[in-house]
Amino acid sequence: MISTTAELRELASQVRDSEWVALDTEADSLHAYPEKLCLLQVGVPGGEFLVDPLADLHLEPLWEAMEGHRIIFHAADYDLRLLFRGHHFKPRSIFDTMLAARIVGEARFGLNDALNTHLGITLEKGSQKANWGRRPLTPAMVDYALNDVRHLFPLQQSLQRKLESLGRIEWHEQICERLIRDCCQPERVDDDAIWRTKGHDKLDALGLAVLRELWHWREKDALRTGRPPFFILKHEQLAELSATASETRSTRGLNLPHFLTSKRRAGVLEAIQRGLEVPENRLPRPIRVQSRRMTRSELDVSDRLAKVRDLNARELGIDPTLIASKATLYALGRNDPEAWSDLMPWQRRLLEKPPAAGSSPARVPESTPVSPSACAPETDDPDGQMPLCGLD
Repeated sequence: MISTTAELRELASQVRDSEWVALDTEADSLHAYPEKLCLLQVGVPGGEFLVDPLADLHLEPLWEAMEGHRIIFHAADYDLRLLFRGHHFKPRSIFDTMLAARIVGEARFGLNDALNTHLGITLEKGSQKANWGRRPLTPAMVDYALNDVRHLFPLQQSLQRKLESLGRIEWHEQICERLIRDCCQPERVDDDAIWRTKGHDKLDALGLAVLRELWHWREKDALRTGRPPFFILKHEQLAELSATASETRSTRGLNLPHFLTSKRRAGVLEAIQRGLEVPENRLPRPIRVQSRRMTRSELDVSDRLAKVRDLNARELGIDPTLIASKATLYALGRNDPEAWSDLMPWQRRLLEKPPAAGSSPARVPESTPVSPSACAPETDDPDGQMPLCGLD
């Protein structure tokens, strides 16, 4: 375990000179609040290393050493968000082995699945829910952590060859670039939405005021005790208490969970009372989603796009949602201004490309072009507005 400045500088020097770098992270989101980076696993040609972010270390030399590399991850989404949020680290480029496995058409793409398919390796996965904030790590935790990067380079090499043979390297590069862009940007907090937990849409204005106070109380208590909020009260319990308090307009007779300490019981009751006392003109309002039903011509466009997507996906042997999600197909059908520009170039090409002849008897005729211009409704629906239909 690297836990001193001298050890970190030595590793940074090795990383800087390495032909490749693999990276993984472990956090303590199940055991502490707010979550924090607890462990970095670094793989280089010389071996695998564990870096202890909980030690008194400045990790900047390591981040600088990685700047010139394409870093290998498996399922990079969470790691990228964690590293950017806590350390402002944004890699120049990445190779995500999970995404690569999906793009080459593999139905099972977890790390163990990919390693077994490409390298014939099966890992022991016994420490997935371990408390990574504990020190010292157990031997089993150390082995588990090192295994997460130990085989990433040969896995990446195998998947890269497969991508090249299928002509899909460009697809993978575009997805990885989009992933970095989406994950490595400042978080935007909507103060009127952050407290609207599961069940908020069933509450009236008074119930929402109670829910808002309960959520803020729980957040403060979680920060005070360092425990994840759902350990204190689950989202469903917040909604149930809010609904009951709104109905009775009182804190009496509430069915508080028996496991709450006396301090927390008092905090819950005080929060509910504050919510009940919110003046009428300051009550939060339910969020009403403004939407309209799609016209028949818009639905027809979405259906044609879905057929092209599905037939091309079948021909390529990939999950259709890699090309476009159901929501994207509806947006394209409605001719939403940013729908086509939000697609990656390879996705756009596949949606514009009629499937190969003979791929299916239900193939979209080549005389029916599917392109941005095809998404403009041709006529209004003479029978009125149509409901959304089911797209797979």
